[in-house]
Amino acid sequence: MTNPLKAKYLVLLAALACGGKKSDKTPTPEPTAPLPTAGLAGQRVALTPLSLVAAEDTLHLDVIIGDRRTTLDKCDSIIATLLTARAPEVTWVAPAELRHVARRAPGIAADPDQMGTPFLRAANIVDVPDPLRYQLRTLMGLVGGRYVLVPAGLVFRRTVGRSDGRGATAEVSFVLIDSRVGRIGWRTVARGDGDDPWTALTRAVKSLTPGLP
Repeated sequence: MTNPLKAKYLVLLAALACGGKKSDKTPTPEPTAPLPTAGLAGQRVALTPLSLVAAEDTLHLDVIIGDRRTTLDKCDSIIATLLTARAPEVTWVAPAELRHVARRAPGIAADPDQMGTPFLRAANIVDVPDPLRYQLRTLMGLVGGRYVLVPAGLVFRRTVGRSDGRGATAEVSFVLIDSRVGRIGWRTVARGDGDDPWTALTRAVKSLTPGLP
């Protein structure tokens, strides 16, 4: 007769053994979710400045992205130009205009470059905490709109699968915030590959609006 306690013990050991094995496969990243432009059509949507850019050491991009301010400005320009051209149904308020609005209301509106948005990359964040929630709501009251698209961070990684060991993959974390209720309604990581970081970033932003060349 089989001992039921022994049988359960053996099943438990087998389950633990299987659970302890680590997969050798690299996790497949989730596909980029298209920007929900249909729901934003005809509205003023603020595009906040990027404040975090990082790169894997193996890419040796220190010379290219070493000047933080120049790099951030170039990234902002690429993102804003592509979104304006590829999603013209939305009235985009670019980072430069946001800064202008904030400077006209000193002591009321926060500096868009100092709002600390990189933490929004965390996938478990749904409700935007204060003070960022208050800052965005105040800023959008001056801009005249409800939604804010935040590029919460850009990371350059070595492209997987290239035999020549060259190339970079740009990963941009985007979140769309309803400033009236302080909640994130959409998020994605846009990815793009290129022989240089700027081509990779361009392709990453283009992936937000599939169906266009």
